[in-house]
Amino acid sequence: MIESATGLILHTRPLTETSLIVSWLTPDFGRIATVAKGARRPKSPFAGKLDLFYHADLSFQRSRRSELHTLREIVLRETHSALRQELGYLQQASYCAALIEQTTETETPLPAVFELMTSFLKHLPQHPPQPQTIFAFEIKLLNELGLKPDLLKSHLTPGAGRITNALLQSDWPALSRLKLSKAQVTELRQFLHGFLIFHLGKIPKGRPL
Repeated sequence: MIESATGLILHTRPLTETSLIVSWLTPDFGRIATVAKGARRPKSPFAGKLDLFYHADLSFQRSRRSELHTLREIVLRETHSALRQELGYLQQASYCAALIEQTTETETPLPAVFELMTSFLKHLPQHPPQPQTIFAFEIKLLNELGLKPDLLKSHLTPGAGRITNALLQSDWPALSRLKLSKAQVTELRQFLHGFLIFHLGKIPKGRPL
């Protein structure tokens, strides 16, 4: 059965000398994994189309025996090339992709999470890497997962509490204009780290702040 989707590439890894496993985030199917047969060959029709955070329309043949499906065709929409101009952008995007993979199930529709990730990737290269970008992504993702922090029960200072609420409610352009003191960055980093560990058990390595 051949199905169609739009998706973001969260990561790729070799399967054989010529093929790749490509992990996607899609709105309608959630996280799915596909085999791109022959993608590592120089003349493959997939050549130049499968890289981190590429946004594409794809078709795949669903496997009846596993969750690893066969990629058939791909048409690129956006490569997010600006992310590759600054290592900090890639670090932040990779962390957020890993956080999504850790906190969501495969083959489950994730339209809100897909929208969150696509808007995040679009915003990211428009400003120098900022800690509030990661804080906002974490809080917005927690909200979508039904795990939004209860600020009334937290031990955050009033200023940090107001910033946390702004991180949840504001759009990305407004978030980039927030001014956080070093003390507030430290407080929010520690608060969210502890909150994520408590609810998730662990967080991806290399949290970029």
